[in-house]
Amino acid sequence: MASNVKSESALVKKVWDIANVLAAAGVGFTDYITQLTYILFLKMDAEKEELGLGSTISEGYKWQNLTQLNGQDLVDKYEEILRELSKDDGLIGTIFTKATNKITAPVHLKKVIDMVSSENWYMMEGDFKGAIYESILEKNGQDKKSGAGQYFTPRALIKAMVDVVDPKITETVADPACGTGGFLLAAYEHMKPQSREIEKQTFLKNNALFGADNTALVVTLASMNLYLHDIGTGQSPIVCQDSLTENYDEKLYDVILANPPFGTRPQAAGDVSVVRTDFIKTSDNQVNFLQHIMSIVKTGGRVGVVLPDNVLTDGGATARVREKLLKEYNLHTILRLPTGIFYANGVKTNVLFFDKGEPTQDIWVYDYRTGIKHTLATKPMKREDLDDFVTCYCSGHRQDRKQTYSEENPNGRWRKFSADEVYARDQLKLDFKWMDLSEKDDRTLAELLQDMKEKSANIAKAVAELEKLIGEVDE
Repeated sequence: MASNVKSESALVKKVWDIANVLAAAGVGFTDYITQLTYILFLKMDAEKEELGLGSTISEGYKWQNLTQLNGQDLVDKYEEILRELSKDDGLIGTIFTKATNKITAPVHLKKVIDMVSSENWYMMEGDFKGAIYESILEKNGQDKKSGAGQYFTPRALIKAMVDVVDPKITETVADPACGTGGFLLAAYEHMKPQSREIEKQTFLKNNALFGADNTALVVTLASMNLYLHDIGTGQSPIVCQDSLTENYDEKLYDVILANPPFGTRPQAAGDVSVVRTDFIKTSDNQVNFLQHIMSIVKTGGRVGVVLPDNVLTDGGATARVREKLLKEYNLHTILRLPTGIFYANGVKTNVLFFDKGEPTQDIWVYDYRTGIKHTLATKPMKREDLDDFVTCYCSGHRQDRKQTYSEENPNGRWRKFSADEVYARDQLKLDFKWMDLSEKDDRTLAELLQDMKEKSANIAKAVAELEKLIGEVDE
C-alpha cells in the first residue's frame, strides 16, 4: 500500500511538472489536463489491444499512428485524431466531446506523449489509476488561475453528503450538473461494497449512474474519471447537455446529489421557462436547478443539493419555489456551511436534504458556519470535520435524532425547528440562526474604568521612559 501511495504521488508530480512547463508556454492547466486525458485514453486503448482485448478505436487514429511522428506532422495527426474521434458514438465520442488541440508546439505535445508512454496504465488497478486522476483534478480545482474550481466540489463535503443520503446498490443516482463527476464517483464507491452479486455490480457499473454538464471539457474529465475507475467502460454515464433545457426526457432517479452552478443564467443559454413550462419563472440558475432536481427525483427518492443562501431567503419566484418545496417534499435537514471551502471567496452555502412523497414537518439544522473558518490553502475542510454532523443526522434512523441545542447549551450546533415555527416564518425564509460565539464582556463599569486607568498609566510610563531614552541619545 505504501509503495502505491509513493507511486501515486510520484506520478502526480510527473504530470504536474509538465503542467508547469506548459503553463509557462501559455497552455492553461485545465486545457493541459484535457489534452492529457485524450492522450491517456489513446495509450490505454493500445495497451488493451496488446493484451488481446481488442481496440475500440478505428484504424489510422490509434496511439501508434501518433507516436511514430515528430514535429508538425505530430501536431497535424493529433488534431486529425481528435476530429475523427469526436464524431464517434458511445464512450469514445463522450471522452472526445468537441475535442480540439490546445498544445500547438510539437516539442510540448511530444513531452506529454512521452510522459504517458513511460507508464502502463490499463493494467493499473482501477482504484489506483482513478486516485491518480482524482488527485490531478483536485490539484487543478485548487488552482485559482485555471478557474477549474467551479467544476470541483470539495471531496470531504461530497463524502459526507453521500454517507448520509446513503445510496443503495440497486438504486439510480443522478447529478444534473456533474462537473468532474465527484458525486457520482463517491456514490459508486459507497455502493460497490454493498453486494458481491454479479448482476448488481453490473447494474452499478453500467446503468446506475447518470451525469450531465454543459461544458465539453468537463464532460471529458468526468467521463475519463469514471472510466479510470472502470465505470461505464462501454457507454459513459456522462452526457454533454444543458440539463435545464436539452433532452429533457422526464426520467426519474432514486437519488440526486448535486452542487449546481450559481448566479444568473447567461442570456445566450436560452430561457428555461420556454422549455420547462412547469417551472416557476426565474433567471436564477440555482433556483432553476432546484426545480429541475425536484422534478426528476422519484417518489420516495432522496436529494442532497448544495445551494447558496439566497435560495433560502429571496422573495418573489424563489419564495414560491420554497413554498412548493415545503408543501410537496420533506425538507428534513439543512447543513449550514462556512465560507472558504469553495473556489469563490465569500460564497455562503447550505446543503438541503429532502425526500419526495410527503410535506415538510420539522426541519433539523446543523450550523457548521458560525465560528468555523476554513481556507483552501492552509486549512481545507476534511471529512472528519463533518463527523459530528453525520452522527447527528442519524441516517436510516432519523427518528432517533437528538438536539445538541438547549437552553443550557444555546450554542449547540444541531437544532430542530418545528413545523409551526417553519410555516410561521416570513415568506417561509429558511435562514435559521441562533448561535452567538462572540466573546461576552462581563465587567462592570467601575471595573472597565479601573482597567482603562491602569492601561493609561502603563502607556504614560512607557512614553516617559521612551522620552528619557531619546534625550540620552540626543546628548
